[in-house]
Amino acid sequence: MREPNINYRALIPYTPYVTTWSEERDQPAQLVERPGRGIAYLDESMSDRDSHGVLWFRTPSRPGHGEPMFAKVHPLRRRRCMRRLLCNVCAGPADQTDDGILWLLKDHRDDWPGWPENMAVTEPPICVPCARLASRLCPALRKGAVAIRVRQAPVAGVRGMLYRSGGLIPVPLDEATIAYDDPRIRWVRAMNLVRELHVGTVVPLEDVCRSSTAS
Repeated sequence: MREPNINYRALIPYTPYVTTWSEERDQPAQLVERPGRGIAYLDESMSDRDSHGVLWFRTPSRPGHGEPMFAKVHPLRRRRCMRRLLCNVCAGPADQTDDGILWLLKDHRDDWPGWPENMAVTEPPICVPCARLASRLCPALRKGAVAIRVRQAPVAGVRGMLYRSGGLIPVPLDEATIAYDDPRIRWVRAMNLVRELHVGTVVPLEDVCRSSTAS
């Protein structure tokens, strides 16, 4: 739902790289079951799977065509940012210092002691100038955001729709986060790459914004 106090038309020049545009409609794809191998597309090509052999949602890439759909993320552009540690807003390199790579996340510090240690994230990192912009313009982050420096963020798995065997046609169950070493990974159609955060330090968001203004 669009918030009435935001002029989304004015935001089009600042549309995040990972945002889906209205002309990037999901392509029809017939899922089938391959005995002993999980799910597959009936007309599958090599580009449908990642280097771990996981099947991904098909979405054409036509950024700038139509209207930005701010509530919907483009799975392949977000996957590129996560894989290469690029800023999810501008697609440039994410900010990195001796303290680690910069992430801007919703504030869930009350979830468990030591948060965000061991947290699985689907959101790519960010650069300093875009962190300042996103903290002001992103509806979700304006409700409470926290900046984190992370020294270790290994790729751990994917998040997507999990299926079960249904004979010829797989049966969808629910969205799930599945590690690459989990046998169920062959039954997932991925939407997001997952990294696991380790050695993370919360840094004052105002300091990040201040450094952006100074630069």
